[in-house]
Amino acid sequence: MATNGSKKRKQQKRQAVTRIVILAAILICVNMLAARFHAGLDLTKEKRFTLTHATKNVLHNMDDVAVITVYLDGKFPAGFQRLKEATREQLQAFRDQVGGNVKFQYNDPFAGKSDEEKVKVAKILAGKGIFPVNLQVQGEEEGYSEKFIFPWALVQYKGRETAIRLLENKMGLSPLENLNYSESLLEYKFASAIHRLEKATRDEIAYIVGHNETLGMNTYDLLTSLSEQYKVDTLDLPNSLYIPKSYKAIIINRPTLPIDEKDKFKIDQYIMNGGRVLWAIDQLNTPMDSLAMNGYVMSLDYGLNLDDQLFKYGARINTTLVEDKQCLPMPVMFGQPGDAQPQMQLRSWMYFPVFIPESKHPIVKNMDPVFGLYVSTIDTLGNPEVRKTVLLQSTKYGRKTSSPARVSLSMLQYPMDAMFKDVRTPLPVSVLLEGKFKSVFHNRLHPSFLQVLRDSLKQDFKSGCDTENRMIIIADGNMLENEYSERTGPSEMGYWKFTNERFANKTFVLNCVEYLVDNSGLLEARAKDAKLRLLDGNRVKAEERKWQFINIGVPVILVLVFASAYIFFRKRRYEKPAGNASSKQPKNKDA
Repeated sequence: MATNGSKKRKQQKRQAVTRIVILAAILICVNMLAARFHAGLDLTKEKRFTLTHATKNVLHNMDDVAVITVYLDGKFPAGFQRLKEATREQLQAFRDQVGGNVKFQYNDPFAGKSDEEKVKVAKILAGKGIFPVNLQVQGEEEGYSEKFIFPWALVQYKGRETAIRLLENKMGLSPLENLNYSESLLEYKFASAIHRLEKATRDEIAYIVGHNETLGMNTYDLLTSLSEQYKVDTLDLPNSLYIPKSYKAIIINRPTLPIDEKDKFKIDQYIMNGGRVLWAIDQLNTPMDSLAMNGYVMSLDYGLNLDDQLFKYGARINTTLVEDKQCLPMPVMFGQPGDAQPQMQLRSWMYFPVFIPESKHPIVKNMDPVFGLYVSTIDTLGNPEVRKTVLLQSTKYGRKTSSPARVSLSMLQYPMDAMFKDVRTPLPVSVLLEGKFKSVFHNRLHPSFLQVLRDSLKQDFKSGCDTENRMIIIADGNMLENEYSERTGPSEMGYWKFTNERFANKTFVLNCVEYLVDNSGLLEARAKDAKLRLLDGNRVKAEERKWQFINIGVPVILVLVFASAYIFFRKRRYEKPAGNASSKQPKNKDA
């Protein structure tokens, strides 16, 4: 019996060793496979960690290797560490889609560098559009400290490169919320960068002039920002026979002179041939210098002669001004007649409305507020072939006044709450139109003109779009402009100098142009929800010990319970046969 028992124990030991070896081999294989292949299950409601179809299409169309250098490296506070890891996960998701066509590395530009070397490195990176951020940290043990970090990435693809800013600074959000918002834009930024570098030549767009449109230092930021992504030309429409089809989009920004039928025809046929237009139209003339000088001004129609054309496409810009409770302040001089020292005060001016985007369209989703100056309203028309999407609108307290409108500074004497008590339907001020547009000149042209068109310009008149087209109408030209002063130069679109605030005018305009020019649909990735599910700080402090015990103590207790149960049942299993053998032994002796 002893011999049989020892053999059985040796056999059990061999089996146990075999199981351990097999388990270790399985774990090694699983880790090797996990290091090579990555898979995950996105359980978030907004599908935050799932790549959009547009991003996948961009990645699968790659025919070269993209090398991405992330400069956000080193030891950071928890928030920046999370952004660093989120960037790594996003780039890993890209690499999982296309394998070796996406390579990335992390690099701290200042690591191990002397002060002189750091200055040289900073100049080199600045030449690439990469600038440091001063990170200020208040630690419990180390105290206050400052450190320059680079929340940027450099994408190199097909011999070209572009810089990506990883950290956003969205107005009205806390630092933690801004980090969360920055994470939500990572997919869009990296995919968009690769998509731009994929093109051997940049798309061409034209800025239309010839009708006293705004052009100069007040459009410096607009044209400079567009030039970073597109080839931007200025096109003198009256002196051009037609608008070339090579332009993916044109911008008509705040004309103040009537557009005659010849120029309207050029715009119309450009649209019928697939061209896209961003209209930024001031319907009413409200001179601000006259308002400041006289205290009032009459807002009158420019008479641009565009009503019938826009009406045909599906929208109408009204000769009205939006008055809204949600508005910007403007400086006003207050004092008694003959006062040698009048006082300057900031007062909310209802004609400078601030629009908070509420549409779910990718152009404006999750975007900061946009402001306008003397904005008109837009009506959409019931054309079933054209889809209308309101991009910007007033608040529910907004109202409109029709032209000729008397705009007087005396209105500042009345409290805003008293003037905007009634709830109304929000007023649209920017609309996206998509569909097959019809020509405004259909059945209006003489046969002799059509013959000249064919013979001289080698073009046929088109009465409608063959495929779906799109255009965007903004009932305010000031959204596309920037402030300029001789002392400080041009500022950024959306900067309001009187309160030192920055609004999303620039983002809105660039998104509009991108949506018109690019058919890839990458703006879908930008429109992902950025929900931050924060813990209740008061409960965290009050229930700190409880949750520490649940997270640390309970797992240990469960392990001990399962281990004890395993040992108990194992011991019972192997002791039972021995007991039975001893109880049956006397009977065998008696026999």
